[in-house]
Amino acid sequence: MRAMILAAGRGERLRPLTERVPKPLLPVAGEPLIVHQLRWLRRAGIRDVVINLHHLAEAIEGKLGAGSDLGVRIHYSRESELLETGGGIKRALPELRPGPFVVLNGDIWTNYVFRDLVDVRPGKAHLVLMPTPVYKDRADFHLDATGGTALVRRGADNDLTYCGIAVLSESLFDDTPDGPFSLTDPLFSAVDRGEVTGEVFDGTWIDIGTPKELKRARRLTA
Repeated sequence: MRAMILAAGRGERLRPLTERVPKPLLPVAGEPLIVHQLRWLRRAGIRDVVINLHHLAEAIEGKLGAGSDLGVRIHYSRESELLETGGGIKRALPELRPGPFVVLNGDIWTNYVFRDLVDVRPGKAHLVLMPTPVYKDRADFHLDATGGTALVRRGADNDLTYCGIAVLSESLFDDTPDGPFSLTDPLFSAVDRGEVTGEVFDGTWIDIGTPKELKRARRLTA
């Protein structure tokens, strides 16, 4: 199985830190966040990783190189314009075949065990979800396990939030546009058709999107 780390964003909410340092290179526990993420994937047995690049791309590529120092093989997907989450993954599909593949947001800190995903073979997608944090004003999903398989649903019973960790099938991107689009567009459609499974994770998870959450991750790992 291969994996993709989404690392192209500008990190607007972390400015001015991200004006000179791309968010994936911000240090946590003494090393860039993305270095930890690559090690998580390597420990799961995933050796081929695609990283999409846009903002301060040269800094990320210069730090990681081909990945040999970390025991992985890195393939870069360079975006001349930001393609958003969905467009970025679609552009990288040739490097992610044969699927399915793991996708990981490049701004999260977690103790999730990625080895649990390597044997997952979803219809369209398999999402790692968590109880909705108190700082979020709404939940995105809930799980329906009445048929023996935990299907991801949307509706009035929503109590779960997507963790930015998933296993995706290439077919999720059928009939999607070229250029920028959000992953939520095909994902929500697949959820509504009953083609997405999920699991609940209740361990450590930090979305390092603000200075406050960056400080929390650093305190946790000090």
